[in-house]
Amino acid sequence: MSIEENRNCGCNENDYNNEEMNNTNDCCTREEMMQKIKGYNFSIIELGLYLDTHPDDNKALCLHRRYCKELKELKDKYQKVYGPLSIYFPCNKWRWLEEPWPWEGGMN
Repeated sequence: MSIEENRNCGCNENDYNNEEMNNTNDCCTREEMMQKIKGYNFSIIELGLYLDTHPDDNKALCLHRRYCKELKELKDKYQKVYGPLSIYFPCNKWRWLEEPWPWEGGMN
């Protein structure tokens, strides 16, 4: 499959339930956002492993692409509200020391 075919896999985001798509990034709490981020990370890795052995599965390829897009949007939203998720994604302000460390009751 060429790069151009890969980009145009024929999937249409409108094929998915629009309500599901809208609820994806509308989390109420920090913990819910982190759970969704972890879920997307897991799904993207697993789909990547599947695609290693099934590179012609367009449905899986489209799902992988969709999850990558949704993960990026969710991470951007999370970082705007709560600060960076890792050292690789710094925000406008260095906020690492504003929160308690995990052993002091902070986020895991």
